[in-house]
Amino acid sequence: MVQVAAALLFAVAAGLGITVIVAMLKSNEDAILSALLGEGAFPIAVAPKSGPAPRVLPLRRTGARPIRNAARPQPQFSRAA
Repeated sequence: MVQVAAALLFAVAAGLGITVIVAMLKSNEDAILSALLGEGAFPIAVAPKSGPAPRVLPLRRTGARPIRNAARPQPQFSRAA
């Protein structure tokens, strides 16, 4: 009896999994198929361009002043320990 219930539960789970896969294919068919074919989500013509930036922005220097920590250091262990 337990084996029959387990087999039915497995069949229901497998059917539900197949239903989810088919629903995903129907709603997102183009993106999934292009990813499987190795094209990716974007066609090559409209894909984001990679490489160096078109112009470089220099970083602003703040001077030679050291940065001071406003918080006072806390002891590593509490006094109660």
